Amino acid sequence: MSAQREMKEKIPWHTPVTIIITVIGVIAIVALVTVAVLQNRPLPQKYKYGIVLDAGSSHTALYIYEWPAEKDNNTGRVEQKHSCKVKGPGISSYASAPLKAGESLRLCMEEANKLVPGKRQQQTPLYLGATAGMRLLNMENSSASDKVFQAVESALQKFPFSYQGARILSGQEEGAFGWVTVNYLDDRLKQGLETRGALDLGGASTQISFVSDSYNGSESPSNSVTFRLYGNDYNLYTHSFLCYGKDQALRMTLAHQSQAGPATLLDPCFHPGYRAEKNYSVLYDSPCVSERKPKDAPATFNHTGSGDFLQCQEAVKRVFNFTSCKYSRCSFNGVFQPLLQGPYGAFSAYYFVMNFLNLTDTSIPLEDVKEKLKRYCATNWDQIMQQHPKVKLQYLAEYCFSGTYILTLLTEGYNFTTESYSDIKFIKKIKGSDAGWTLGYMLNLTNMIPAEAPDTPPLPHAGYVSIVSVIAVLLFILFIVSLRPLWPRCSKHPQIV
Repeated sequence: MSAQREMKEKIPWHTPVTIIITVIGVIAIVALVTVAVLQNRPLPQKYKYGIVLDAGSSHTALYIYEWPAEKDNNTGRVEQKHSCKVKGPGISSYASAPLKAGESLRLCMEEANKLVPGKRQQQTPLYLGATAGMRLLNMENSSASDKVFQAVESALQKFPFSYQGARILSGQEEGAFGWVTVNYLDDRLKQGLETRGALDLGGASTQISFVSDSYNGSESPSNSVTFRLYGNDYNLYTHSFLCYGKDQALRMTLAHQSQAGPATLLDPCFHPGYRAEKNYSVLYDSPCVSERKPKDAPATFNHTGSGDFLQCQEAVKRVFNFTSCKYSRCSFNGVFQPLLQGPYGAFSAYYFVMNFLNLTDTSIPLEDVKEKLKRYCATNWDQIMQQHPKVKLQYLAEYCFSGTYILTLLTEGYNFTTESYSDIKFIKKIKGSDAGWTLGYMLNLTNMIPAEAPDTPPLPHAGYVSIVSVIAVLLFILFIVSLRPLWPRCSKHPQIV
């Protein structure tokens, strides 16, 4: 007992002062740990959403985009969350039954309703952009075009999103936003790399957009578009050729071959053995060819194929005008085009056609590509059908023409050479997002959507450092004070002289 009493007297842990010091020390440690945890906990990411409907000439597609509520160097970081292909043809095909245009969008819109969080839906902008199909309908029958848009608007406004309108995009907008998409997905804009030109081929139009050192917008300023993205300015050349999408180009090629109104048309752009009865009124039912319809043509004609690539290429060339040019240089139809520069991304129908033909590898010499396409076109129609039993016959029959048209457009129209052809990359998606104008459109629109204030830690960095420093000093003082009972013993040790 006397030993225990002596120990307590030497190290008096039971005294009130020691207890208080211990309690304060524990509280300080708990406070330090709490501040550290709160300060460094992961912050929940807030997202915004946007929906864009691409109403093309042959079909409509819905895209849902999401991006952090905070901005990145004044440009929203947009990523594709979901896509939905609308069943049926493009909305321009419903000119005679406009209500069906709106109804066709319902299933994809219901998908969007499930995927966008409920608390974000009223803040989610919803846009519909119509391209060349509606441009042609508006040229041909503006009243029918208006009724289609009214039906579409009525259908879209039934959903809980922030409907921002439906409109026809200009060809220049379609081309420019496609360029933004390709370069944004490649991180070329953010990293300040050389930009990639954009080649877009639809059913009714085609667009080319690129940055060239030889073009400052002074020659043919109508082809110039300026963007500011990630703090950099880009002066872009862009042009859209209406009626030069693959579907309308096929109409024009057939129109050139049927000016005499023959009862049978032998077409080098279709496979040997191909035969189908077609209607002259349907063929010429487009503003791209309506004025060329032969007056004395029969109601129908027999469309037969001969499968000759070289003759097909000559037939395709006739839809272009390569002779007139009032500028220093042109592509075709008298349209100015500066020197090609840099790599290019070719998407939409460019990709789908060349992928079907297994010709997306541009490292293959151009002459070899032409030779492969020549053999494909010469293949008998029955054999083609046997090789591709699941492909719709209408699409299957047109791949020979479409492939020939693409090569002719790129080399004769846009002036890609045997050497520069390898600069083209046929693309469908980049980093999970579809290549096309819609992402560029959404990216542009996010700059007009106010950014939310980002979540921040409970304390500014300076305050956090100050509190941790004070607590650390306090703990050190408490530690020194806790050793005070040992001080007298140290002082009573005999000195050795």
